[in-house]
Amino acid sequence: MRSELEDFAAGVFEPFARNDQRRWGQVYLRGLLTDGQRKSVEPMAARLGEDGNRQALAHFVTTSPWDPAHVRARLAWKMEAAIRPKALIFDDTGFLKDGNASACVSRQYTGTAGKVTNCQVGVSLHLASDHASAAVDWRLFLPETWAPGSVKADPAKVARRTACGIPEDVGHVEKWQLALDMLDETRSWGIEVPLAVADAGYGDAAAFRLGLQARGLHYVVGISTTLSAQPGDAVPVTPPYSGNGRPPVAKYPDKPQSVKELVIAAGRKAARPVQWREGSRPGAGRSGRKRMYSRFVALRIRPAGREIRQTTDGPELPECWLLAEWPATEPEPVQFWLSDLPADTPLTTLVRLAKLRWRIEHDYREMKQALGLAHFEGRTWTGWHHHVTLVSVAHAFCTLQRLARAPKDEAPA
Repeated sequence: MRSELEDFAAGVFEPFARNDQRRWGQVYLRGLLTDGQRKSVEPMAARLGEDGNRQALAHFVTTSPWDPAHVRARLAWKMEAAIRPKALIFDDTGFLKDGNASACVSRQYTGTAGKVTNCQVGVSLHLASDHASAAVDWRLFLPETWAPGSVKADPAKVARRTACGIPEDVGHVEKWQLALDMLDETRSWGIEVPLAVADAGYGDAAAFRLGLQARGLHYVVGISTTLSAQPGDAVPVTPPYSGNGRPPVAKYPDKPQSVKELVIAAGRKAARPVQWREGSRPGAGRSGRKRMYSRFVALRIRPAGREIRQTTDGPELPECWLLAEWPATEPEPVQFWLSDLPADTPLTTLVRLAKLRWRIEHDYREMKQALGLAHFEGRTWTGWHHHVTLVSVAHAFCTLQRLARAPKDEAPA
C-alpha cells in the first residue's frame, strides 16, 4: 500500500512548491492512516518511527504556506473521475471542544452532539454517487460572536482572531451561503455536477434553493414540516374590478398550507412503497447490500414565501416536487424533501436521490472514527483548513482502494 499511497500523494500534492512540503504531506497521510486512537500530531509522530518528527509535522499542518484549495482541486479531479458523481452533497459537522482558544469555537448547535454545545462547525461539499463519495471542499463557519461589528460579537473572541490567524476579510456568513461559495469554487476547478442534495438546514433557506437554480443546478433538499406552499393545481384568481382605483392583482384564493398539512390531506392511500439501496451492510440483495424500504408520497406543490414571490414575473408560483416519507407504522409523515426536478421524474428516482445524503454521514463517520478528522489540537484558521484537507485526501485514498477491490457489478457505470 505504501507505494500506492506515495503515487497518490505525489499527484495530489503536486501543487506544493517545495520538496519538504511533499515529504511531510506524505508522512502526515501515513500518520492518519496508521492504526491508533488519536490522530493529532504528537501521537502520530510517536507511531511513525524515524519519520516521527513532531516539530516538522506541526509546522507543516499549522504554519507551512501552502494553499489547501490547490490540493482540494487536484483531489476533486481525481475523485470525479473515480466516482462519476450524480450529486453534490452539502452538509456540516461539529468539532467538539473543551476550551475556547480554537478558531471560531463557540456555543452553537451541531448535529454531531444533537444539541447546543461548545464546538467548531465545518461545512463540507462532497462528490457522491450510489457507490462512493468524497469530501472535496471545506469552510470553517465563523459564528457572529467572532465577527467584529456584529451585535452578537463577543469582545474576547474578537480579540483572539489575530492569535488564531483569522484573515481580516473573513466575517460571519450563513452556512447555506458558504455552501454556494464552495459550489462556485469547485465549478471554477471544472467540476460540473447538475444536482445538489442537502438537509433541511440548507433546504429551508429559499435563498439557497434560488442560488442553486441561478447556477443551473437541480436540487433535492430536506425541508421542515412548516414550510408553506400552495397545492400544485392551485390557480391565482383576479378579484372583480369595480372600476375605482388601481385594478386588483391576481392572487391565490386560499392561504398557503404547511407541507405536512398538504401530505396529510393527500392521505395514507397516496403513499407508495419504494425500495432503495443504502450502505454496504449485509442484506438479502444480489450484491449483498441491505435493501431499504419505506412508503413515500410525492405531490406537485408551489412553495410560497416572500423570497419566492420576489423572483416570479407574475402571480403564479413555480411548481416543484414535495416528497414525504410516511412509513406504514407511523401515524403521520416523518420526513420531507423539496425538488425542482422535472414533473415526469419517477418516484423511485426522487427517493433514491433524497436518500443519497446518507453517504455524507458515512463519510463523516469514517473520517472521524478512523482518520482523526476532529483530533486536530491546533488553534489556527490555517491549521484547521490544512488538517481537514489532509484528512479528506486520506479518506479519498481509502475510497479508491475500496473501489479497486469492489466486485465488477459494484463498479461505476
